Amino acid sequence: MPEGSQEKTEQATPRRLQEARRKGQVPKSADLNGALLLLAAGIFALMAKDSLISHTQRAFFGYFNNLVVRRPQDSQLVEYLIDFTVNIFASFMPFFLILMVVAVGANMAQVGFLFAPEVILPKLEHLNPINGLKRIFSGRSLFELVKSILKVILVGWVIYAAVKGEFTNLLAIFQSPPQTMLDQVLTVALKVIIWGTVAYLALSILDLMYQRYAFQKQMRMSKQEVKEEYKQTEGDPQIKGWLRRRQRQLLMNLVRKEVPQATVVVTNPTHYAVALKYERDMDAPVVVAKGVDLLAKQIREVAREHDIPVIENVEVARFLYAHVEIGQAIPVEMYQAVAEILAMVYRLKAKQRY
Repeated sequence: MPEGSQEKTEQATPRRLQEARRKGQVPKSADLNGALLLLAAGIFALMAKDSLISHTQRAFFGYFNNLVVRRPQDSQLVEYLIDFTVNIFASFMPFFLILMVVAVGANMAQVGFLFAPEVILPKLEHLNPINGLKRIFSGRSLFELVKSILKVILVGWVIYAAVKGEFTNLLAIFQSPPQTMLDQVLTVALKVIIWGTVAYLALSILDLMYQRYAFQKQMRMSKQEVKEEYKQTEGDPQIKGWLRRRQRQLLMNLVRKEVPQATVVVTNPTHYAVALKYERDMDAPVVVAKGVDLLAKQIREVAREHDIPVIENVEVARFLYAHVEIGQAIPVEMYQAVAEILAMVYRLKAKQRY
């Protein structure tokens, strides 16, 4: 069966997800970022409304006072305009900082820290008008269009339900003083923003859940793709099998070569086997072969074929197998235990002579 026709039933592997992330493909809702920004803007404006109005009024009053009362020269107009702009910017600086923090935090909360330079690299396929038409009239685009229409309808209905009780007050504000009129208009506007944003936020959370579901579905793999990736990351199973067989062959050659020259084989008795060699000019006995299970069985068989004593000592066999490599001398803490085993071997050999 061709790879492209296989059903994608397997969950995406960590490597596939990592590759997608490197390309900037992550489950993310742009609506959630917008909703959180609007919510932060609405809350800040509601809390700092009076202060912002006061600072703005003072800035405008000072600017027009300089223009009308002082009658500045042309060279001073730019200075007054810069001073006015700086004052307005300073008044709204906390607002801009909060929006920046919220924007960064919203992205970090959704996808974490993500740097994907491949996203901004130009691609020739994006210049192909046929591909562009396919994207415009794809099922994904149609879904996004329907989602946007439903979003406008739902948010619009929530806003209408929130402010329909304010229509009478809005009609009466034209008879109010300018300050009262401004306060009432801003209050209604902020109410519209906050209620609309809450509805928008609820929709964006649902959108994020859908985006994650759609992303997981898009990243699914066929069984063949999983096998191919396993071969790339872990190696071809056939090659790994050949390597294991080759390793067993080398170990068996080592066993056939070294065990006949060993002084004693210490066993578990069945799971572990360690062959030790000791001669009078040696400082300490040396491990010349060791193995577990099947290899341990081979060591015992070779030892019996060449009349090498096989001594059962569970603690010594386990310790030497776990802590001493082939070709290394035994550690000092095992001198006493191994000396007792060697003494037993020498007594057995002495009995055999007589």
